[in-house]
Formats: sequence, C-alpha cells, structure tokens
Amino acid sequence: LDEEYTRHPFYGTRRMTHYLRDCGHAVNRKRVQRLMQQLGLAGMAPGPNTSKAHPQNKIYPYLLRGIDVTRPNMVWSTDITFIRLPRGFV
Repeated sequence: LDEEYTRHPFYGTRRMTHYLRDCGHAVNRKRVQRLMQQLGLAGMAPGPNTSKAHPQNKIYPYLLRGIDVTRPNMVWSTDITFIRLPRGFV
C-alpha cells in the first residue's frame, strides 16, 4: 500500500482498492480507508473552487466598514445566496 502510494500519491481509496484487488489481495474499500488513515495517507484530489470569484462579477463594497456595532439589533444581516426554485437554485 505504501509503495503504491509513493508511486501514485493521487490514488484515493477507490483506486487503491482496485489496484490491491488486481494484485490478488482480498480487500474492500473500508479496509483500505482504515489502512490509509492509519498510515497517514490521503489521495491528492483538487477541492472545489467555490470561493473563486468570476472576473466579470461586480465587487460590492462592505457597507459596515468603520461602523462600531455597540448594541443589539443595530445591524442585521442575511444571506440569500441560494434560493431554491422548482428547477434549481438562484
């Protein structure tokens, strides 16, 4: 397991399970997950790019900059990023 991970550090548990089965080892994915966790191995997969702004999107100013919030209900905020519609999200 360690040698194959050294050769292919981008292999995750699914790919590693297939490799070990092809080598003749009777393993399932949960066992490979446990062994990789014990060895401190993890597949190098790219994460989601949800924080990257599109260059054409308008950047709105932060309107509370410089304002001291000193009492309750002085400032209210909400997040309407995802609004569910019948055919998806807005």
